[in-house]
Amino acid sequence: MKALITFKYTDEEFKTLEDLGYDIIFEDERDLKLSKEMEDVELLVCFDPFKKLDIDMLPNLKWIQLLSAGINQVPADKILKRNIILTNNRGGYSIPIAEWIVLKALEMYKNSREFYKKQEEKLWKMDTSLLEIYGKTVGFIGTGSIAQEAAKRFEAFGVDIVGVNFSGKKADYFHQCYSTDKLKDVIGQWDVVVIAAPYTEDTHHLVDEEVFKNMKDGAYLINIARGSIIDEKALIENLKSGKIKKAALDVFEVEPLPKDSPLWEMDNVIISPHNSWASEMYAKRRYEIAYENMKRYIKGEKLVNIVDLEKGY
Repeated sequence: MKALITFKYTDEEFKTLEDLGYDIIFEDERDLKLSKEMEDVELLVCFDPFKKLDIDMLPNLKWIQLLSAGINQVPADKILKRNIILTNNRGGYSIPIAEWIVLKALEMYKNSREFYKKQEEKLWKMDTSLLEIYGKTVGFIGTGSIAQEAAKRFEAFGVDIVGVNFSGKKADYFHQCYSTDKLKDVIGQWDVVVIAAPYTEDTHHLVDEEVFKNMKDGAYLINIARGSIIDEKALIENLKSGKIKKAALDVFEVEPLPKDSPLWEMDNVIISPHNSWASEMYAKRRYEIAYENMKRYIKGEKLVNIVDLEKGY
């Protein structure tokens, strides 16, 4: 069974995948070109080769294993039309991103950025305006694996943990969950708003001016999902007005964030370059999900992390 892998694993990892029974072709997706030997590929393991690789040129392709959690890069119409199985790396980045969410909430509440500035200036000046996160309400838009890992960690801080998802179904570590159509009704109770939903047509600009109007005055906002879930122009205006007191943003509508974006200059914004997923464990987890699914596939067993493209997650 032939597999095309467009991410560079170690030689040892490639060997263990071959030992499962695969004939592996490796081509770095940054320089990917279609070749004759790829025509009978049944499995594609990748991040985003789809700008260079037309999957219709792989007539035997039956399964795509993404090494990303996000799926918005895939040619959904072609995958659905051909009934290609799509799996992703859901959960592979949940722990480092969950830690990041908690970190940023505490940084904003404890004015860490201001202390770092004072340190650079060698300025000894106490700040008595620090807040406690204890007793506050942390609300998540999206209650998947990342949100659940973050909620698990927030429990130790004595906060109320609320979530919104499409159906309103219960999620581990959440005290209450509501459906997305209740978002405007419940978001006004949240002290911290965390964006952790997948990016789909339904979530494009989900957080728009109307949602901002319904937020609590002086709310804190964290986005580790996708920039386009938020209407960035509306976000900027609400940061300027103080409706949003502070924001920690790891993702943006355009990446890299343009140098002329006003977000760079705002004292109430913490900016990071889509970095919340990184840790010393990400490569290991990225390999493990591919290995587990490739082992299952060759045995004819059910795969993990199957994506329902019609629902968008």
